[in-house]
Amino acid sequence: MARLRLACVLTAAVALATPLLAHHSFAEYYLEAETIEVEGEIVEFQFKNPHSWVFVQGREGLGAMRTYAAEWAGTSRLKDQDITKTTLRAGDRVRIWASPNRNPSDGRIRLKRIERMSDGWSWGSLRRREER
Repeated sequence: MARLRLACVLTAAVALATPLLAHHSFAEYYLEAETIEVEGEIVEFQFKNPHSWVFVQGREGLGAMRTYAAEWAGTSRLKDQDITKTTLRAGDRVRIWASPNRNPSDGRIRLKRIERMSDGWSWGSLRRREER
């Protein structure tokens, strides 16, 4: 009986620890202290876990056009802020502020703020020094 109880405890500990080990730190992939601004059109919005993604065809500053994959929060956190799978749609014109990727050739960025041009809807905020 004691062995069975120990096995159950160990199994539970491993099961609980696995998601913690699998989750990454944003600072591992993104330059959190930096902010870029991208204006463009949404190509796709993936409302999913563990993170939602906003794909934007746009340019940073005067750079060339490219598709950015902006990593966002998971669905439960976004739902708590009244964001659903239909909040953003392909074709929406947006401006986003994000942490750039540590690898400049990687199009992934971490979303800090997003504004939809057509109606002024927005999410997120920037610290004073990040505003442009």
